Amino acid sequence: MTTSSTRTDVGYRLERVGLVMEPEPGNDLEFEGVLNPGSGRGPDGELYLLPRVVAAGNVSRVGLARVLVEDGVPVGVERQGIVLEPDRQWERGATHAGVEDPRITRIDELGLHVMTYVAYGPLGPRTAVAVSEDLRSWRRLGPVTFAYDDAQDADLGIVFNKDTVFFPEAVTSPDGVRCFAVLHRPMWNVGETVPGESPQVPAGLPDARESIWIGYVPVEDVARDLSLLTRWTRNRFLAGPEFPFEELKIGGGPAPYRVPEGWLLLHHGVTGRIDNAFAQQKHVNYAAGMMLLDGDDPSRVLARTPVPVLTAETDWEKSGIVPNVVFPTAIEEIDGQPFVFYGMADTKIGAARLLKD
Repeated sequence: MTTSSTRTDVGYRLERVGLVMEPEPGNDLEFEGVLNPGSGRGPDGELYLLPRVVAAGNVSRVGLARVLVEDGVPVGVERQGIVLEPDRQWERGATHAGVEDPRITRIDELGLHVMTYVAYGPLGPRTAVAVSEDLRSWRRLGPVTFAYDDAQDADLGIVFNKDTVFFPEAVTSPDGVRCFAVLHRPMWNVGETVPGESPQVPAGLPDARESIWIGYVPVEDVARDLSLLTRWTRNRFLAGPEFPFEELKIGGGPAPYRVPEGWLLLHHGVTGRIDNAFAQQKHVNYAAGMMLLDGDDPSRVLARTPVPVLTAETDWEKSGIVPNVVFPTAIEEIDGQPFVFYGMADTKIGAARLLKD
């Protein structure tokens, strides 16, 4: 399934500004890298990154670091500790553990920062949700569940899911319900965990490559019970691989960013070879692209870039735990200028200006 009828003139570009964070020498918690941060403004007005910090054995935690700014540009960080540990049963397996790749959205209607993250538990990666008022103390709402849609003939609850992020504002779902919208990336190949099983691809979706989906959570449900932020309904395909830099799969990046034309979505596209979906990859290339979603109905893709807006070109991006990776996960304004923060080769964190063409 493709969206070849969409325009290619998204109208925005990225311009590198440099390295923001790298592993601290002698810090065992960062032995295998700092990467793929969430972000937010604290009650003090300061800008913070919440990076995935990886200890030996690929055990991930979520840290907190205040962004240091010079002349309106992020140039470094001041570490302020760990805010989320893999200390729940469903975040720890016998041979692996982790709370990984946090995406953080400030939802003013709730008065909360909402974090989606990958809980790497006994059966592998699952999406989970946590909320915070101050970016420091996080309340887990638990793993995500999916409402069943018989028309799709697929149970999203039995497949792994990554690259999940909420929109910052409520929207109207295709069936007219006011909802909080969320992007996610189902992983159909259950054979990774149950050898011999074929991919569980929904009806009407002939392409089993991993793609971006959109789901909805009714605002009225969340007003009644905040934990229902973990119950995603009305799930549907949004966009799949279409261009050469997305040959293997695509996935969402930072929280969608409001622009005059609608919602600007940064995403990643992957080429190369994936040896095992849950192992650290060595033969892939991750590049960043952009999509423009309809401002009133974000399930509609209006435009997307046919070529990447950022590729692995610097030594920081080409060499690391997973070479040849740029992986955008956060977007924040500094003095009115939006900056995108992204993982470099699964080892460091860089930043780029978001500019209008």
